[in-house]
Amino acid sequence: QVQLVESGGGLVQSGGSLRLSCAASVRTFSLYTMGWFRQAPGKEREFLTAISPSGGSTYYTESVKGRFTISRDNAKNTVYLQMSSLLPEDTAIYYCAGKKTYIAAGLRSQYAYDYWGQGTPVTVSS
Repeated sequence: QVQLVESGGGLVQSGGSLRLSCAASVRTFSLYTMGWFRQAPGKEREFLTAISPSGGSTYYTESVKGRFTISRDNAKNTVYLQMSSLLPEDTAIYYCAGKKTYIAAGLRSQYAYDYWGQGTPVTVSS
């Protein structure tokens, strides 16, 4: 069983930055594709970004491109989401997700992921 634990959420002012971390309890973390999603109140869960097992390929949704950066440290079994230029509309619960296969098509769908963290809240004040 793979466990994912997010941390780093909190309250930040508009224009500020936060870095989220997601620690995975699995020895073969380097085989997993990892993604970040978010869900705002009353809205569906939204894909933000994903990273290939080696870290060599990354994928972003348009609304966060240039503001958010995904990275991973396979030696630490951790994936990160660096967020900058935050906006009030970025307020949401942020989730990391993992899947053992790497197929570029379908990475943006929440249904492609097998494992999920419990989420960490991010609130951006105006």
